[in-house]
Amino acid sequence: MNKIILYQIFTRLFGNDNTQCVANGSIEQNGCGKFANFTPEALAAIKELGVTHVWYTGVIEHATQTDYSAQGIRPDHKATVKGKAGSPYAIKDYYDVDPDLATDVPGRMKEFNQLVKRTHAAGLKMIIDFVPNHVARCYHSDAKPKNVVDLGEKDDTTQFFSPKNNFYYLPGTTLGGEVDWQDYTETPARATGNNRFDAYPSRNDWYETVKLNYGVNYLEGERTEFYPFPSTWLKMRDILLYWAKKGVDGFRCDMAEMVPFQFWGWVIPIIKEKYPHIIFIAEVYNTWEYYNYVKHGKFDYLYDKVGLYDTLIGVIRHQQSATDITRCWQNLGELRSHMLHFMENHDEQRLASDFIVGHGRPALPAMLVSATIDTCPTMIYFGQELGERGMDQEGYSGRDGRTTIFDYWSVDTLRRWHDGGTFSGRELNDGERDLQAYYSRLLHIARDEKAIVEGDFFDLMYANPHSVHFNPHRHYAFLRKCEGELLLIVANFDAHDTDVKVHIPSHAFDYFELPTLYSIEATELLTGTATALTLSPEQPIEVTLPGYSGAILKLQIPEC
Repeated sequence: MNKIILYQIFTRLFGNDNTQCVANGSIEQNGCGKFANFTPEALAAIKELGVTHVWYTGVIEHATQTDYSAQGIRPDHKATVKGKAGSPYAIKDYYDVDPDLATDVPGRMKEFNQLVKRTHAAGLKMIIDFVPNHVARCYHSDAKPKNVVDLGEKDDTTQFFSPKNNFYYLPGTTLGGEVDWQDYTETPARATGNNRFDAYPSRNDWYETVKLNYGVNYLEGERTEFYPFPSTWLKMRDILLYWAKKGVDGFRCDMAEMVPFQFWGWVIPIIKEKYPHIIFIAEVYNTWEYYNYVKHGKFDYLYDKVGLYDTLIGVIRHQQSATDITRCWQNLGELRSHMLHFMENHDEQRLASDFIVGHGRPALPAMLVSATIDTCPTMIYFGQELGERGMDQEGYSGRDGRTTIFDYWSVDTLRRWHDGGTFSGRELNDGERDLQAYYSRLLHIARDEKAIVEGDFFDLMYANPHSVHFNPHRHYAFLRKCEGELLLIVANFDAHDTDVKVHIPSHAFDYFELPTLYSIEATELLTGTATALTLSPEQPIEVTLPGYSGAILKLQIPEC
């Protein structure tokens, strides 16, 4: 059994080697990554990082300003698309893949199917996005099976709400607001994807999308009509089954908390009955709803964004104390194993950006904690392991510390790692190679060490108050144990090298049934260095930590 290590890739950008991209450039000017760029060599290089699952972001066809009408794909109105390439979360056809990603557009689904096979042949599992809450304003399925009725095709547009409708309508209105709709018209207007139930979305709204109706009447105090099952429930079930049949191993469900948990609790068991291996990951930010989406909604994992991620960002920016990490696991209780840990994804600013810490190294202790504190999955975002800064001004979103999801672009660190498809690393600088090597060692440890994969956890912070040799605001320490293996994990969030002394209290010895050993061999897993130490509640363990680093000391506990 391995811990899930997820590698998120913005598919459109991977493998694009164009060094002459221009802001707001077209696909002809800037180029675009393809399914074909995920060669066996590329997938082997990804797996070598310690990865078990690849999340290919932006696979399902979404709205774009690129015209594929010659290939039989209905074009989108430019006013309803953000950026030249468009948002991957403005789905225009749930039954098709993004034509940008295909070498041969008419054969795009065949190319996707080949990618599924290559991913599995590489020993990796495949995750794709499922975007259930909203669709592109110009949604139209060119590829749906013959027996499928398109979303909205039979809606009664004279009603704001009906469980038989797929959208919410605003009778007597025409879409307006501060957005320049040019000659695009929508009468009656439909509710916007971020629960904007009027005809006047702003530029800061998800104006390019329309909200899907899961049987919740928002005009009548969120009154629900779930029985008989609403039309949207049935259509989304069929869409999930369609992709599951193609061999994907899981779905990352975008803004899952904006869809009622009752739907998830109904549909996930249906999918898993036929495809029991499939995992479901929910983007949920409302901590009060965590229990509902795990216990009643049947999700395997939820984003741990507002807990561990936000706290670790605060710690590495010196805005929070490392003691706050303790509250993260305490607040989750039994849900801890159902969280997905990460330090980057497509929504968040890059760790090495000017908006967070400026380069990759100060984030390493946070990544160490994120990857090892629990049994739940860990994710990194492509280029994170190279210190990608996300400081390009690609077009639609500007220089905001994120890697664009709206534009055609090429990512410098990824391009140099790609190195013409060789993944040799020779184009990377020494700092980038060192960072990548650290991530690889850490992810392998997190993936394979039994004490991390399935072991128990013990927080040491209460037993280590502020002292000359331990600063609880800048240091964090905990134990993981499984059977005869004990790990002492210590993170140093400070820039300075430190000789840390960690006290292990008697309670931990009792909790783990540890013997008192006055001489024991330990191996520091990140460096492979062996050392002798004393394991006793009477004597602290001393660990030398460089600035912005950490240690994972593995102790083999003899049988009592």
